[in-house]
Amino acid sequence: MKKLGVLVCTNAAIDYIPHDYDIRIIRSIILMGGKEYVDFEELTANQFYEMLENDPSLFPRTAMASTGTMLEAYEKLRDEGCDEAIFITISSKMSGIYDNAMIAKNMVEGIKVTVFDSKSVGYIQCKMAFTAHELAKEGKSMDEILEALSFIRDNNHIYFAVSDLKYLVKNGRLSNAAGFLADVLKIKPLLEIDKTGAVVTVEKIRTFSKAVSRVIEKFLEETEGKEYEAFIVHANNPETAAYIREQVLSARPELKEIKDYILTPAVGAHCGPKAVTIGYILKK
Repeated sequence: MKKLGVLVCTNAAIDYIPHDYDIRIIRSIILMGGKEYVDFEELTANQFYEMLENDPSLFPRTAMASTGTMLEAYEKLRDEGCDEAIFITISSKMSGIYDNAMIAKNMVEGIKVTVFDSKSVGYIQCKMAFTAHELAKEGKSMDEILEALSFIRDNNHIYFAVSDLKYLVKNGRLSNAAGFLADVLKIKPLLEIDKTGAVVTVEKIRTFSKAVSRVIEKFLEETEGKEYEAFIVHANNPETAAYIREQVLSARPELKEIKDYILTPAVGAHCGPKAVTIGYILKK
């Protein structure tokens, strides 16, 4: 049986989800306060958000892993006996990681590498990585694995709200920022990750609490009558995550539970502290 190596980039925040899979992580660098930190290994989510809370003047940025780092990861999997590898990246509309991964793919020898653009970030990437690992253990072909990952990619949606828009705007992660008025940083919009994998504004809202309410409303409207897995992701905002869970479970008690996950610094640097999202993946 062929052996498949599975990789994700650090933006998946897979470090914060307990699992037993052998999934390799390509880590980004956090640039903050004149220092550099390797995501999770040198700066965890709790440490990162505490630093921002203690010093609001800090403005984090990120630097993605080099092509050489990705090439070394591919070669390590090859040397460990993998015939193939699949690297599930953050949306190519949000980062250059996908492009770097493709360059490294064309440089490596002795292993067939597939780079898969998740067109998303965070838990969606984790779900894809877990699925790829499980299907590989079942002996499924790469074509079958890609079909399953494509279904997840084409059948999910994420709505979210941010407490401070400056992180998305200054880091260039908001695709339609140019459409805002001069008081852009006072707006707490309803945002989504669209089908192309870009972060775009759905509605302009003036307060964070109202934006959170619209996140819940849009989620409930869109999932009505569907079979799906729901999840909540937040940037050190467990109180709002708990509120969203309570409101959704009150309307949809059949869900039983909704798990929540924290955003790793590499993503939190772009959305800012207190950001919160609810998303879903349709079931086949």
